[in-house]
Amino acid sequence: MLFAITLVSFEPDALAAGTSAVAGLGLPIKETARLGPQAVDLLIEATDRAALRAAAEGALAGLPVDVCVQPAEGRKKRLLVADMDSTIIGCECIDELADYAGVKAEIAEITERAMRGELAFEGALVERVRKLKGLHRSALQTCFDERVRLNPGAKTLVKTMAAHGARCVLVSGGFTFFSDRVALAAGFHDSRANVLLEEGEVLSGAVGEPILGREAKLATLQREAAALGITPEQTLAVGDGANDLAMIEAAGLGVAYRAKPVVAAQARARVDHFDLTAMLYFQGYRAEEFAS
Repeated sequence: MLFAITLVSFEPDALAAGTSAVAGLGLPIKETARLGPQAVDLLIEATDRAALRAAAEGALAGLPVDVCVQPAEGRKKRLLVADMDSTIIGCECIDELADYAGVKAEIAEITERAMRGELAFEGALVERVRKLKGLHRSALQTCFDERVRLNPGAKTLVKTMAAHGARCVLVSGGFTFFSDRVALAAGFHDSRANVLLEEGEVLSGAVGEPILGREAKLATLQREAAALGITPEQTLAVGDGANDLAMIEAAGLGVAYRAKPVVAAQARARVDHFDLTAMLYFQGYRAEEFAS
């Protein structure tokens, strides 16, 4: 089978060193292609994807280079399902919202444990939202305006895939107030998230049922793929926390982005150094094909 080993780095010297290191493994390289100033593709005939990935990652140890190993055929995906908090945006909205309620430290600790897989997501969300009871609803807009920013490469990732015919869906264990606005800013076709319930002008301390968590994210990927008439192999899922792991494992290209250890250890691809456009290079897009 023909595999693509894609190397991506912000540092030209590291990319060159990484390319030489992988080439030095003595693998049967059929072609080397430059996808852009920050990415290289190596096409290799092999039979064992896991062994090939292990060899490539071993050769790149210590270098600020992200790598993806996958079958060369069918790399461009027709569905993107992306987590929001700490993936498409650079913060956890509930932690930032908690700052306006004066309880950031205790909520952030629960968030961290849930994202690491130490707590069940649903119960952790209920507990955190309860601590927001009485917060004025105006704090949501203030939080969005002051704290929420797209991560580097987010808009380019979404707009490029959309321009090439892929459907792009934002799926969050956070809240619709933020996901609707982030989806619009980044260019997603649709978004799914949880609903913060209100009592008059303040938050009630409750979240709408059913809670969108790990299984709901997986179900979204499966449902969206079925609606498009495609297989899971034709999908891309990206996230950072334990509640993203099921969809990451189910997708043809599942990527752990700046992820918690439990996610990074189980995803078949990771982005630890580069921005979100790494996933375009992983799919074989060239830099000149990127949409702004």
